[in-house]
Amino acid sequence: MRKLKTVSVALALFATMSAFATEDKKPMKANNLSSQIYEMLKENQFNADYREMTAEVRFIVNEKGELVVLSVETKDEILEGFVKNRLNYKKVKLDNVAPGRVYELPVRITA
Repeated sequence: MRKLKTVSVALALFATMSAFATEDKKPMKANNLSSQIYEMLKENQFNADYREMTAEVRFIVNEKGELVVLSVETKDEILEGFVKNRLNYKKVKLDNVAPGRVYELPVRITA
């Protein structure tokens, strides 16, 4: 009986330690469309005047696997030009993406 208690305590400790050893954040999949767009918009040169900018981007993916930006709804013209320049006609890896379907993606850029 004593050995059974010792073994069960050891197993409980092992299970607890392995649960705390796992990381909370899951890495983003590189084949996800939103993560590909994130990588395209990640490097920017906005100065300190622009703390946080948001936009609603509407786009389609054509048969060649290119993003075609339909509209960028934002109050900031600089952000609109930046998003269009970075995304329009850029190739993406298609994974569960329907060509010709309109997608909407909220974008938030912080300096």
